[in-house]
Amino acid sequence: MRLVLAGTPATALPSLRALLASRHEVAAVVTRPDARSGRGRALAPSPVKEVALEHGLEVLTPGTPRDPDFLDRLRTIAPDCCPVVAYGALLPPVALEVPVHGWVNLHFSLLPAWRGAAPVQRALMAGDEVTGASTFVIDEGLDTGPVLGAVTETVRPDDTAGSLLGRLADVGAGLLVATMDGLEDGALSPVPQPADGVSHAPKLSTEEAEVRWGLPSHVVDRHIRGCTPHPGAWTVFRDERLKVGPVDPAPAPPPDCPALAPGHLHPTKRAVFVGTASGPVVLGEVRPHGKKPMAAADWARGVRIGPGERLG
Repeated sequence: MRLVLAGTPATALPSLRALLASRHEVAAVVTRPDARSGRGRALAPSPVKEVALEHGLEVLTPGTPRDPDFLDRLRTIAPDCCPVVAYGALLPPVALEVPVHGWVNLHFSLLPAWRGAAPVQRALMAGDEVTGASTFVIDEGLDTGPVLGAVTETVRPDDTAGSLLGRLADVGAGLLVATMDGLEDGALSPVPQPADGVSHAPKLSTEEAEVRWGLPSHVVDRHIRGCTPHPGAWTVFRDERLKVGPVDPAPAPPPDCPALAPGHLHPTKRAVFVGTASGPVVLGEVRPHGKKPMAAADWARGVRIGPGERLG
């Protein structure tokens, strides 16, 4: 089939590369316009645009998919199908009508679970033991279209949103190619999503990423891993934000470790214990405001934590 892939971040690259290596023709890509990033705030192309240009592909960067010039060019390219992986913009009905087989989204959950922008983060924060990826035909709803295929993935105890998303991007690329093959062969029929089992995964805000030490240790652990690396879990120490990485939720405290109230700190030579509602956790990596990430024990030695000091 003749394809136009829509995608923007690095998460979409395994799918782009898999489609380029498949029997299908990638005629062009659609991606978000260059955006400012880094300390210098210089304009930078999306990862998908960079790889597409390396392969000599046409790159379309409409400010909005409603743009008439973009729609005219899409009609001229005449794709049979438009696979989508984390494109980042809503598609209007007039765009959905262009490809014969529609726009097929690779979504990183087992639909109808976790519809929305942050399915991997929400699955981790909810404590899901199994998740996966789904391909579905985009309609006018939010991830509500009929499903074409799915693949499962086990959630590991130490998974962060970053590590889990990386695996799902890889296995999802194979699923997307298989979906394109099945559509071309006429072997796939879209299956409507069931009404039961629907859950939603709105984008995580920075405010929501604040750690609540008054929750049980396993919930604190899930929350931090779900916020890693983006938007980044954080807490407050001495009136300044402190970013925190994944914790050890079930450490063996030393004999002299006191019972710690939620958020209260107990540093040792090699570790920093923090109280939660159900017992202490051990801080991993932390990042003070304006500084590079460091081991929590090194940070504690530098700030000289006093008796009774706490996070949050």
